[in-house]
This record gives sequence, structure tokens and C-alpha cells, in this order.
Amino acid sequence: MSPRSTVAPVALAVGMLLISMVSYQCGASLAKHLFPQVGAQGATAYRLGISALLLLLWRRPWRRSGSRRDWRTLWGYGLSMGAMNLVFYMSLRTIPLGIAVALEFTGPLALALFGSRRWIDFVWIALVVAGLALLLPLRGSMQALDPVGVMYALAAGAGWALYIVLGKKAGAAYGADAVTLGTSIGALLAIPFGIAHAGSALLSPTLLPYALGVAVLSSALPYSLEMVALTRLPARTFSTLLSLEPAIAALAGVALLSERLSLLQWLAIATIIVAAAGTALSVRRPMLAEPLAN
Repeated sequence: MSPRSTVAPVALAVGMLLISMVSYQCGASLAKHLFPQVGAQGATAYRLGISALLLLLWRRPWRRSGSRRDWRTLWGYGLSMGAMNLVFYMSLRTIPLGIAVALEFTGPLALALFGSRRWIDFVWIALVVAGLALLLPLRGSMQALDPVGVMYALAAGAGWALYIVLGKKAGAAYGADAVTLGTSIGALLAIPFGIAHAGSALLSPTLLPYALGVAVLSSALPYSLEMVALTRLPARTFSTLLSLEPAIAALAGVALLSERLSLLQWLAIATIIVAAAGTALSVRRPMLAEPLAN
């Protein structure tokens, strides 16, 4: 395999992952504006329910059903997706978007650390840890953070790690249909919580355009792009590249939610970006040892 033929699919996967992260954070910012009307549970139901409907109409996965499928992996992937989205939105009720994503990132970060073998990988992970230490308000203002919101964000991190591991397996077995089927399973988990909390408010015509925007930006588009990246990058590389997520979330919070950042937090963003860039530059070598998935 020539270097160029190896780099091209890796660059495509990295680009799709970056687009998915920007889309995800824009959708999360939009969803937070729905909390006063339908709560975090209703916003999650909107997000996964409408996303599942759109993906089912587009992909029509029932046309490609077969007996060789790994249903346990698929259900694990879908349930982890649903739980991750629900508890993450619950955390956004009381803590800022950038901090919530930084806490959520502990899941993928732990996955990257467990899968590391080369010393250079620990350099990038150390930079991520330093960036997160600066990003989180550990000096004095940490007491202002709602502990329940912090626990929800950490639970979302555990769900995120499961999503990465199970998503890679589901993508290998189902291809692009894994996103459609997984989102549908996640919707089955989230919708009852949304109905129990918001009831008939979910059917308000004035909220449906916002709900559609949340569904497309937060699930349908980013999960489809992420599935391509998952099947072309090792789980360790994928999870470490996600170190950009807190930085993108912080920028989205500034631009869309009027959240302020301190000088140290901007320094944290720069540190995390350097770590992510270093990881992206080191993708090529391990990819030569691991065949690309179709």
C-alpha cells in the first residue's frame, strides 16, 4: 500500500470527524434553548426520535436484513447512545456546555490511555490532561458547579466510551445502517423519558423547527459522519482525536450561549488543539499496521 493511498482515507476520516464535532456542539447549543419548554428529557426525545425517523426514511435498513447480524452489539451500541445523550443533556441543565463536554471527555480519554502503547501517545494524552486541568474551574469556583450536573456529565463520559467501542463493532457488522438502527434503539430509550417530563408540549408546532434542527445537527449528521470515521480509524486514535471536543464546545458556548472564558481556559483550548493535531499527525504510522475497514 503506497503512503498516499494510506493517507487519503485517514485524512477523509479525520475531516468527517471534525465536521461532526462542530455540528454536534451547534446542536447542543440549540437544544439548550429548548430546555425551558420541554426540559432536557424532551430535548433528548426530540433529538433521537426525529433523527431516527429521518434516518429510517433515508436508509430503509429493513431492505438489507440478514441472519448474520450481531444483535447484542447493535443493542448495546444503541442503548449506550441513548443513555449518553440523555445524561449529557441532563448535565447541561446546571453546568456550562464547555465544562460538561470536558467532564464527558473523561470516557474517551480513559479509552485512549488504556489502548496506548508508544511513548508519544502518552505525550499527547498528557497535553490533553493538562488542557482539561486548565479548562475545569478547579480553583475556588469549582464549588459553584452543581454536583448532580457533574455526575451526569461523568456518566455521559462512560456512555461515550461504550459508544466508541460498540460503535466500531456495530459499524463493521452493519455498515452505514448501524447509525440508523442504533439511533432508533436510542430513541426507544429516550422518548419515554421525554413524554413523562414534557407530555403534550412535545407536539407544539412552534417547537418542531427547533427540534428538527437539533435532530439534524446533533444526531443525524454527526453520527453518520462519525460512523465513517469509526470504521477507518483505530478506537484509540478516534478517541484521542476527540480531544478537540471540549475546545469546540467552549467556542460554541462563547458564540451561541454567551458563555465567558478566562485566559487559562483559552490556554487550555490551545493545549488541547496541539494534542489533537499531534495525534492526527501520528495516525499514519499505526494505520499502516491496521487494514482499513470498508
